[in-house]
Amino acid sequence: MRRLFPHPAPGEPVDISVREAYDVPRQRWPERPWLTVCMIQSLDGSIVIGGTSGGLGNPTDQQVLVTMRSVADVLLVGAETVRTEGYGVPSNPSLRVGVVSRSGSGLDFATPLFQSGRAFLVIPEDAPEAPVPSVRAGRGGVDLAAALAAIDADVVQCEGGASLNGALLAADLIDEITMTLAPMLVGGDGPRITSHAPELTRRMQLAHVMEDDGYLFTRYVRAST
Repeated sequence: MRRLFPHPAPGEPVDISVREAYDVPRQRWPERPWLTVCMIQSLDGSIVIGGTSGGLGNPTDQQVLVTMRSVADVLLVGAETVRTEGYGVPSNPSLRVGVVSRSGSGLDFATPLFQSGRAFLVIPEDAPEAPVPSVRAGRGGVDLAAALAAIDADVVQCEGGASLNGALLAADLIDEITMTLAPMLVGGDGPRITSHAPELTRRMQLAHVMEDDGYLFTRYVRAST
């Protein structure tokens, strides 16, 4: 990767490894884990091509995802994204997967992900009983702030989908966004990074911009208040 921002100081190399760029300190809040959102999007704003995100990436983007998963304790993923993207057992043996759902229905608990014991549900308190461990918060819908507070982790990484990202934005829970900009125009009517959030303004602070093969790798963190 080639550093564009912050520009290297005189004598520092321009090239940097993915690990050096993304394995940086992240501080848990007193009341909840640090939450980062890791996504990729096209030049025209779509986060999918052919219904999934895989076709947008390149090998460096895959390294970013692997690196970010190595520094997280828990992945937070919407149920529909788990189904669409075919989530399996994480290669990182210490990584757990929290699957966010309104009811837990429609999920196949016989898949390797759930059978591994590494996945748990994040569901409302009044959702039906489930055959896997669950974090329950809220009634009629998941209270994401309360759910995060109940998750034993220092760093939680959200990988979508757009509705979950939008709900996290609405609840002011996003501390960091690692967003890859793919040098593609894909058309279609695919979702953007967030959906169903109320119109609002949350200022983020640019932490870095890297480039590889025309892809831009950006990282933004919660702006200081």
